[in-house]
Amino acid sequence: MAKDATFDVVSEFDAQELTNAVDQASRDINARFDLKDTATELVLNKEDITITTANDFALQNVLQILEEKIIKRSLSPFLLDAQSNAIEHALGNRVRQVVKLNCGIDKELAKKIVSEIKETKLKVQASIQGEQVRVNGKNRDDLQAVITHLKQKSSEWEKPLQFQNFR
Repeated sequence: MAKDATFDVVSEFDAQELTNAVDQASRDINARFDLKDTATELVLNKEDITITTANDFALQNVLQILEEKIIKRSLSPFLLDAQSNAIEHALGNRVRQVVKLNCGIDKELAKKIVSEIKETKLKVQASIQGEQVRVNGKNRDDLQAVITHLKQKSSEWEKPLQFQNFR
């Protein structure tokens, strides 16, 4: 009897690559003429990035630079969750924004993923296991078709998805 093939759908990121992207963005900001005197700070925490700068215009430029550096480091641009209503006014006529990092699959998205897999009508089963979705089936080609389908749908969900442990 043949063994079932499986893979996991997760939403994670490489922390070292993110650190490198933030460092590169900081160096780029300090070298740019229009942002040189804004005293911009980028602080990377485990769950977010705090940006403090002179004004809203500089903040938008910093976000754009940060997104470019993240894309160059082969990370998904959906990793950043910059909400426009999260801009705070800090001391000294400065602005601050906390940009959340999208990682982990919440229950609602896991249910969407499972229903999307069921809609493909392929002979695979999907189950929610914490912050990941396990997909198993007898045919590896069906599993690869599911991966292709989920890659196309991930842009609609605005969540970076990775596929691990394909066995």
